[in-house]
Amino acid sequence: MAHGMRTESHTSHIRRDDWRETATRYALLPLRIFLGITFIYAGLDKLTDSTFMQASGAGSIGAQMEGVRDISAIPALVDLSLKSPVGFGYAIALGELAVGIGTLIGLFARVAALGGALISLSLWLTVSWYEEPYYYGNDLAYLMAWLPLVLAGASVLSVDSLRAARRRSTPGPAGPASPAAP
Repeated sequence: MAHGMRTESHTSHIRRDDWRETATRYALLPLRIFLGITFIYAGLDKLTDSTFMQASGAGSIGAQMEGVRDISAIPALVDLSLKSPVGFGYAIALGELAVGIGTLIGLFARVAALGGALISLSLWLTVSWYEEPYYYGNDLAYLMAWLPLVLAGASVLSVDSLRAARRRSTPGPAGPASPAAP
């Protein structure tokens, strides 16, 4: 036994590496689920709130944008939204819904994450810019949460991964037929 190898330490090392590899592969899944559900909820909440989808009045998108116009980082962006507050409200709500669904099911996940990052960036520069200290506003945190998904996409449990697997397993286009070798 002096020259033998202890197999239990070797196999436990392999199992530990398998666990780490699996954890690494699934690491962004909780973030994807959280952001997907949150943005779906935010979009549906706006679409079903008749008070929000008004040009004026307490709780309306119009009143909210009027309220942040002078304290936002980019007042011109707020002015643009004030040209049609209800249209802007629908654009944000439908954008959140599309981003949430795309992120949750992993369909064009990088594009969806980029959309989520842009929505979060625009909200941070307008609605939550005045928060002091800055870390009280949640839009900046959402912006940072979207960045890993922009970079990595949805590599597991996603429509994108199914599409990639199908592309890998499907033979390429048939080239010109070559004569059989003698």
